[in-house]
Amino acid sequence: MATLNEDTLEHVAYRFKLLGEPMRLRLLSLLKEKERCVQELVELSGAGQANISKHLSLLTSSGVVNRRKDGLHVFYFIADDSVYELCDLVCASLENNAKGLQKAFSS
Repeated sequence: MATLNEDTLEHVAYRFKLLGEPMRLRLLSLLKEKERCVQELVELSGAGQANISKHLSLLTSSGVVNRRKDGLHVFYFIADDSVYELCDLVCASLENNAKGLQKAFSS
């Protein structure tokens, strides 16, 4: 990372910030299964349509999610599935840390 210039660091930081919102992670999880329209995402997430649309807009403008129009419906789908690799790395790290803490407290 030391060789990254300031512009690149800004882009990396933005990607982490983008993924640092639980609702966006929930939407990514729902979209991993299959493409979905906003109404489906509203029903499955329990959030309001305006909230879902705001998060989808951010995910779309960043290139993580894309959309396609089919008649009156707009379907969202994952455009950059590397976000799942990143999430898997973070989850594995959290699991390892939790195991280490559990060992420390059970000794």
